[in-house]
Amino acid sequence: MAPTMQARHGRPRTTLLASLLTSVASVTALVAGALAWPGADRADAAPAAFAHPGVTVSQGQLDLAKAKIDAGAQPWKSAFDQMKASKYADLNRTPKPRAIVECGSYSDPNYGCTDEREDAIAAYTDALAWYFTRDERYAKKSIALMDAWSATLQDHTNSNAPLQTGWAGSSWPKAAEIIKYTYTGGWPNEGRFRTMLRDVYLPEVINGSNSNGNWELTMTEAAVGISVFLEDKASYDKAMATFRTRTPAYVYLASDGALPKTVPSQHLDTKEKIVKYWQGQSTFVTGLTQETCRDFAHTGYGIASISHIAETSRIQGQDLYGTDVGERLRQALGFQSRYELGETPPSWLCGGTVKRGLGPVTEVGYNALHTRLGTAMTNTQKLTEQQRPAGSNNLFVAWETLTHAENPA
Repeated sequence: MAPTMQARHGRPRTTLLASLLTSVASVTALVAGALAWPGADRADAAPAAFAHPGVTVSQGQLDLAKAKIDAGAQPWKSAFDQMKASKYADLNRTPKPRAIVECGSYSDPNYGCTDEREDAIAAYTDALAWYFTRDERYAKKSIALMDAWSATLQDHTNSNAPLQTGWAGSSWPKAAEIIKYTYTGGWPNEGRFRTMLRDVYLPEVINGSNSNGNWELTMTEAAVGISVFLEDKASYDKAMATFRTRTPAYVYLASDGALPKTVPSQHLDTKEKIVKYWQGQSTFVTGLTQETCRDFAHTGYGIASISHIAETSRIQGQDLYGTDVGERLRQALGFQSRYELGETPPSWLCGGTVKRGLGPVTEVGYNALHTRLGTAMTNTQKLTEQQRPAGSNNLFVAWETLTHAENPA
């Protein structure tokens, strides 16, 4: 047996044994670290039974918002009026499906990219309008939009295909959840829509992309939402595992150490590589994100997806807001809100210049952390209230003052 044999190349048996013990200790430490990771002890992230509607907005939240609208209370009434007056709630909207949606970098070329995203947001908008008005025309319009795309779409191509699939794939299941579980008028082509999500969208987003954080977070949001609608526990678990790795690699906390956490598959194994990936930022402070020094718009996409996934997870029975995920979300919201409100950045932050434009992305996280948990969030509160009613970013975020403002349900 190897331990009792003379070590090769002249190494004493005692030295070999010590080396083996050191290796075992290292592996044990790595395993212990993995088990200490937030949620790593939850192999059963998927619930025993999925809650519906259960993607970003719950039945209780829909009911509370409806009661507020019916009572004419603010900010819900103004948020509802804003949504109904938008192009996305137009009952005369004509869907524009394509068999192949081709999206290059920054959607150039744009063959169906804007049409797909906006039809998906419109389907969600109509589903909300149905729920709050009980006007069947909105439910039927939402179904018509989903049916048009499920009868046509076959693939996404070109360099932005993963991100495009994530954007549209984040909105479709939110619409489908509301229609399937609150509208009793029938949806004959629901099965075809499910097939589209399973065969066209899920394979594109479930394995991630190893690109900028907002890409993978949005793709993960789509994978989580689609998994809920499909009641696919294996895909849900896989997407949530990606989320628990990707979020710490997107938002820095001082407790992470001198350098941010990384995604192992990206091989960011030197400070130089990490700094380059973090847009040239070499000073790391709590709340900084991987894309803060790129611009706040892309940072907002990442923050939005973190909050959406955390909210879906809460609805499905696993509340992450009191964990490392919630702390990173709180700090990211506060840090970006501070400078979005106009504070001059110090010279060590992005060379003293930030590109503002965070977008309507604070409402879900602020509601969860402040309204529900009672956490003080001065800058985030100021920005959130200043932006109300929050509209749509025309990509995958829509109407979150309406669905989540002061809504602990």
